Amino acid sequence: MTNTSDDHVKVHFRLDIDEDGWPPASIENLWAMDLGDGTVQLDNTPWFVRGVASDDIIRVEIDAEGIRWAGETVRASENCTIRLIVLKDGGSAAARQSVLEIFHKLGATGEGIERFRMVALDVPPGADLPQIRKLLEHGATEGWWHWEEGCVTAAWRSTATD
Repeated sequence: MTNTSDDHVKVHFRLDIDEDGWPPASIENLWAMDLGDGTVQLDNTPWFVRGVASDDIIRVEIDAEGIRWAGETVRASENCTIRLIVLKDGGSAAARQSVLEIFHKLGATGEGIERFRMVALDVPPGADLPQIRKLLEHGATEGWWHWEEGCVTAAWRSTATD
């Protein structure tokens, strides 16, 4: 995320927890820019929310306590959200950082979180999508990480080889 300012607000997303208890929370909060018209532009890459990506414009509803709850996506950004659980070196800080650096060279940004040995990638449409997919698949085959698609686009889906 970039610098927060007075225009930044927290948006709350309700999460569906699967039979394995994942994700480990029922709500995720993301930073967003308040656009002043009942919508926000996400300024975070989600750790757990599915179907949204950084820069998406989301309609919000404000409850009686002033909490902004996410509603429908008004405009998708064309960014993808890809999440990895890093297995190499036990998901150490160094391993997570090396994952971020290698994907950064291909045009993605992101951040890591120690608690779950995770890396969340923000993959903009101008990134090298075929190479990113190839690297994700290679790393999974090598046992370096597990990965999932949190939010993907038609351009991303067109890189699939199955």
